Amino acid sequence: MNWHRSGDFIPLMLMMGGPEKYRLITSLGDVAEALIAAWPIDDGEDYVVAVKACLDAIHGNASPHDARAALISAAKEAGIPVITVAH
Repeated sequence: MNWHRSGDFIPLMLMMGGPEKYRLITSLGDVAEALIAAWPIDDGEDYVVAVKACLDAIHGNASPHDARAALISAAKEAGIPVITVAH
């Protein structure tokens, strides 16, 4: 799987603080970047699960849907509002 491609990932928007208040997530690469480079807390249980789910999806051991769901849970844990689009 090409983890920078967005075809297998349903986009979502994270409403984070700082210079990138609205962060569009369209691929597993975007998930990884948000979790590693921009996440406000890195010790939450859901955060750790999201990092693992993202890595598993990148390596083909989990689906992009699993990584997306874990990201949403981690965002809730961190108090980051999420905007999703219903398909």
